[in-house]
Amino acid sequence: MVRAEYERLDLNERGRDVSSTPESEREYEALPDEESRPKLDIRSLAKRVGMFVLALLILPYLLIPLYALPFIRPVSTLMLADLVTFRGYDRQWVPLEDISPRLIQSVMMSEDGQFCFHHGVDWNQMQDVVNDALEGEATRGASTIPMQTAKNLFLWNGRSLIRKGLELPLALVSDFVWSKKRMMEIYLNIAEWGPGIYGIEAAAQYHFKVPASKLTSRQAALLAVSLPNPIDRNASKPGRGMQRLAGLIERRARGSGAYVGCVLD
Repeated sequence: MVRAEYERLDLNERGRDVSSTPESEREYEALPDEESRPKLDIRSLAKRVGMFVLALLILPYLLIPLYALPFIRPVSTLMLADLVTFRGYDRQWVPLEDISPRLIQSVMMSEDGQFCFHHGVDWNQMQDVVNDALEGEATRGASTIPMQTAKNLFLWNGRSLIRKGLELPLALVSDFVWSKKRMMEIYLNIAEWGPGIYGIEAAAQYHFKVPASKLTSRQAALLAVSLPNPIDRNASKPGRGMQRLAGLIERRARGSGAYVGCVLD
């Protein structure tokens, strides 16, 4: 009889409905164990970030051959930033033949007098800058037009060794792929000449109310000397120092001769 009583108790226990289980026990049983919970895979995340950074580094080298095509009109990173921040910009692309030769001469004499003779980087000037830095002296800029074009197209403003390290190979590759005329055309159409003012056509219209093809020697020189700092140097409102510098560049432009032969042949 005792045995029969135990068997009835056992059957009742095995047949008990889950609904009769206390709620606290059911919640505990429903929780996944620690091993089954998803875990953050640090290595996978790092790999994805690394692949993204690598893609950003490779992208400019894929765009350089594309930009060699004459009907492509590249935009700079600054122009894209103005779009993203809803500030907008003014840029009117013009082919090189529609730009005043005086402007081309002035820009080359002001920014890169050896443009026709180096292959993207002026190593002699770069060595002088490095020597001055090692001796603790104030350094001057050593950026060539290809280096400035690479920076404007693919990188960012500001001084840093990282940016300069990225800039040098981009300048070398773009100078190898593009002709000197194409390099100058792209540079003059993406350079900044004021807040939201990009390219020489927009600059000529904004500062002097004339097309880029009609710039005078003095107007061209003023625009050229404003390039290193177009926010603080206003070509249409030059101070005495800027006027003196523009006069120097104007004289150099008149005597540029063979220095600009690779663009103005």
